[in-house]
Amino acid sequence: MSLATVAAQQSNALAAATAAAAASATTTTSSSSSNATTSASANANATNPLVALSSNFNDFLQMLMTQLQNQDPTSPMDTNQFTSELVEFSGVEQQINTNSSLTQLIQLTQAGETMQGTSMTGKSVTVQATQIPVQNGSGTLNFTDKTAGPVAIAITNSSGQALYSTTLNATSGQNTWTWNGTTNQGNQLADGAYNVAVVSGNADGTTTALPFTVTGTATGVQSLSSGMQLQIGALTVPFSAVQSVGN
Repeated sequence: MSLATVAAQQSNALAAATAAAAASATTTTSSSSSNATTSASANANATNPLVALSSNFNDFLQMLMTQLQNQDPTSPMDTNQFTSELVEFSGVEQQINTNSSLTQLIQLTQAGETMQGTSMTGKSVTVQATQIPVQNGSGTLNFTDKTAGPVAIAITNSSGQALYSTTLNATSGQNTWTWNGTTNQGNQLADGAYNVAVVSGNADGTTTALPFTVTGTATGVQSLSSGMQLQIGALTVPFSAVQSVGN
């Protein structure tokens, strides 16, 4: 393969990686905003139905007692009607008890997940993400390329501004790359989560986005309405994104 061809592959891959990382920044920002809104909405909806049901239950009981106290002794309530109302009364009571039991079950499940997540704290974890966590001045990502060749990696901030980009000759199979947290101008960035894209340059001039994982140290867990989240410095991912846990 000529040097010109390799250079063209690297250039195409770098342009595609930079564009993908910038697009990832927009998606990540929108997703975070959506998750926050969904979480707030879900928390509100999680309590209101039970409160409303309990209120309806108490109102129904009060109406039934008032009806019994004020019925005409000479023309008491029809037996069938009274039985039907008692059945409704029992049904509402069972729904309240069921909801209370489900709430307790959910709380116990979340407590178990929290304990599971806490056991990961301080350990090296590899997760699927669109961002690379920089901890103590460095971040690590892993990708697999089917064939050896030029691969471009681009990193942007939350606004889509290009921070760092590079090309490297990947080997066929598993590859690991570590970023020292500096920009192309050599400025050291603060620890945080930065958007990243990995793109392979093909011989025919096309490019291929490569899936990747990132590796960092688990620093905590967070409980949201959408489920338990694992924190790796400034990066937050669902437990389902965890690929492996090291020492």
